[in-house]
Amino acid sequence: MTEEEHYDDYIADQDQSFRSHNDITPDELTSALHSLELLHGELHLGLQVTNLTVIDQFIMGIEQHTLQEYIRTDKTPPEAMFLNAQSQMWIFAAYELLRTWRARAKDVIKWAENGGLEMKAKSLEEDQGFIHSSRQMRAKQLRDVAANPTRIETIKTDLRRAHIPFSRIEHLRVSLAKHEVRGRSGSVAYAPGYGRINMMNGSLQYQLENGPVILDTISRRDIADELRALNDTTKVPTEEDIASFDEFMRTSMSKEELVAMRGDQSDV
Repeated sequence: MTEEEHYDDYIADQDQSFRSHNDITPDELTSALHSLELLHGELHLGLQVTNLTVIDQFIMGIEQHTLQEYIRTDKTPPEAMFLNAQSQMWIFAAYELLRTWRARAKDVIKWAENGGLEMKAKSLEEDQGFIHSSRQMRAKQLRDVAANPTRIETIKTDLRRAHIPFSRIEHLRVSLAKHEVRGRSGSVAYAPGYGRINMMNGSLQYQLENGPVILDTISRRDIADELRALNDTTKVPTEEDIASFDEFMRTSMSKEELVAMRGDQSDV
């Protein structure tokens, strides 16, 4: 039996719904990210969107192959090391794209609210001694927003739409890149970079942890799917939803609580 036949038989036996990477088209991720105000039509950030989409398709193929090999041999295949490296690099790239976009979006809101859009546009157009096309494009973007103030509300809405996916990426990125827990400078993350193979899609699952509390597990495929879900612009978290999510992500446990919990368990 070939590895594809092993894999197909395994998937057929699963009860939960499964979406093969072959059914996911590249334009799903591209259009989802382009749905964010200030990201659509921005040349250089647009190139980063393209890069994410291309590598997403590439990694999904590796994820499926890794799972096929795992099912066939019943042990972690050597390809998992390469998959882990590619997955972490993709996560870093996704984080940087969204971090850059969020920073620009917040700046535009601030400048719009204090009447500084035109002033900022003029400063970008100051003579640099050479034609600086990126500064000119940025100035034009600011003037376009100033000419259509309703876009500010759209930017605020899009920041809410992307808040939860970005926060989850950021939490994981701090663990993978800094080996710390987000928001706790000098802390030590638990097993940063260690991932387990997801038995439905082959993507590596990492822990979102806050000290002794495991908040969730998240894989690169989960992140990509959450970003693809931005295509549904009807689902916008409220401020209350975001506050509740942020409170959950801060969930932790003191040393005293942990010791007390261990004592309770020892009595069982």
